[in-house]
Amino acid sequence: MTPARERGLTALLCAAGAGLALLAAGRPWATVRAGDAITPFAQELTGRDLGGVAGALGWAGLAGLAALFATSGRVRSAVGVLLALFGVGIAYTSASSVRQEHVVSTAGEESALIRLARDTSTDVSLWWTVSLAGGVLLAAAGLVTVLRGARWPGMSARYERARGAAVPAGRSRTAPDDDPSSLWKSLDQGDDPTLGDDRRP
Repeated sequence: MTPARERGLTALLCAAGAGLALLAAGRPWATVRAGDAITPFAQELTGRDLGGVAGALGWAGLAGLAALFATSGRVRSAVGVLLALFGVGIAYTSASSVRQEHVVSTAGEESALIRLARDTSTDVSLWWTVSLAGGVLLAAAGLVTVLRGARWPGMSARYERARGAAVPAGRSRTAPDDDPSSLWKSLDQGDDPTLGDDRRP
């Protein structure tokens, strides 16, 4: 596999991880029901309601995706470390956010009926596992970047190759037209810069 293709696959992995975290953040992760309230009541909580850290780290992961292409060398390795940390943070907060005591406490802050109820039940959906999976993918992308990113091409690699290409025989690396001082000298000597080399006296 070529370095460029390897970088592209890692970028897809990074985008998938961050995208899953952002997708899951707005979905319901848990529902708290108060059965002994005056009227039975249920409070639905999304990933953002339960902390929102996973979603914020998902946005940070997308920013790191752009940095994969804009950086090179040690800077790109540092970006890989950050991506790995973002992924671990997403996975950890996703798992810790659905602990029963945290869910009930957050629901109580949202609703007085939940807070006053003595008999509450909690149902946890699978959306938090989607966020956790996104964190794992993002962490994997970060680790691959740390281990392999130094050999990937940067955004300016093609431009640098073009600048470093061999100059055709009979021509200098810096053309006279690119050098203002050479242009003035040729005008002082009576040369017409609008004529080609084969038409000049």
